[in-house]
Amino acid sequence: MEFMQTAGGRFSASEMPPFRSARAQPDDVERTLARLELLAHLLDSAFVLPGINRRVGIDALIGLVPVIGDAITTAISSYIIWEARRLGVPRWLIARMAANVAFDGVVGAVPLIGDLFDAAFKANKRNVRLLRRHLERSGSVRPSVIDGMATRLD
Repeated sequence: MEFMQTAGGRFSASEMPPFRSARAQPDDVERTLARLELLAHLLDSAFVLPGINRRVGIDALIGLVPVIGDAITTAISSYIIWEARRLGVPRWLIARMAANVAFDGVVGAVPLIGDLFDAAFKANKRNVRLLRRHLERSGSVRPSVIDGMATRLD
């Protein structure tokens, strides 16, 4: 009988727990990306401001609470980076995503100007777009938009 050594002890191949790897399985990538896109939408553009037709998200609303609000939204935004790392994204892309979150967190902490900035700079949507583009290019995810030219067939 084949045994596998893990941090929690020894398991036979038939008893191996379902969390064998920290890396995501191929069928899990689509679901993870869909979940991250929903989270980014909620954080950055879930609501429409009446009268000015500007979309804002929970990030801008929670950011109205001084100091603590921006810390909370930065922590939530870091979850997208954690998931990207779990999906095997290269370090340079993780650094770029972290820079977006850090920039959003630092400027968002400035009173009044930071609140307006939070409504305009959508770091989470940018990060999910970067993640999707990378996963499409690497072949992990099917493209959401097909490049090419359409020809009318009459």
